[in-house]
Amino acid sequence: MRAVKSRDRIEVTGGASLTILVLSCHAEDTTGVDLASGTLVRARVPWPEGHPPDLVPFDVVEAVLADEPERDDLAQPEAVTVTGLPRHLGTFHGRRNRRLLHKLAAPVEEHVLGFPGASAPYWEFRGFRPSLALLVPTKGPVLFRREREREVWIRFGWGRSDNWLPVEDPRADRALDVARKDRLQGKELASALGFKPHYLVASITTPRNGHCYKTIRAMLPRG
Repeated sequence: MRAVKSRDRIEVTGGASLTILVLSCHAEDTTGVDLASGTLVRARVPWPEGHPPDLVPFDVVEAVLADEPERDDLAQPEAVTVTGLPRHLGTFHGRRNRRLLHKLAAPVEEHVLGFPGASAPYWEFRGFRPSLALLVPTKGPVLFRREREREVWIRFGWGRSDNWLPVEDPRADRALDVARKDRLQGKELASALGFKPHYLVASITTPRNGHCYKTIRAMLPRG
């Protein structure tokens, strides 16, 4: 894999090529690190019908920005639109990942992603606060299924806050299935996932019924 030339900031002109270390991959966007600038980015990929998102954490991909990258979403200021599917370049492992993730870990604040609660009306966003954060839980995490909806949620401490958020990482659902349990934490969670979750990728969703929601898009090892 070729070396990536460093830049002070992410290049967002139409046709520009970004080299991204993937942290999470979802139908709404692929979240990762622009390796040239070291900043978090969410690339909106036009996944075709019948081709679900298939990238996994720590894949390295090349994505080409659309002629109009559409950087005007006030709820998701890190979002850019890409054209075509990202090209897989390789995978990062070990120390290289650890250095990158350590630098990107968010400082502890009162609220995850800058506001209390699990959601906020879209019209309240002004484009001044991030819609992505790499969190290091100070307590937990505990992965569980809610009985009524059977949705997967996660509970974790961050600073002095106690957070309960939905999880959109497919590995979370599989871990509960593998363990045949509706609640996992500690060594049981690490065993079911195949790694000890050290980081959580927190994200603001696109509007759903007029609101944007906090979610956990991925659980990640230290590196």
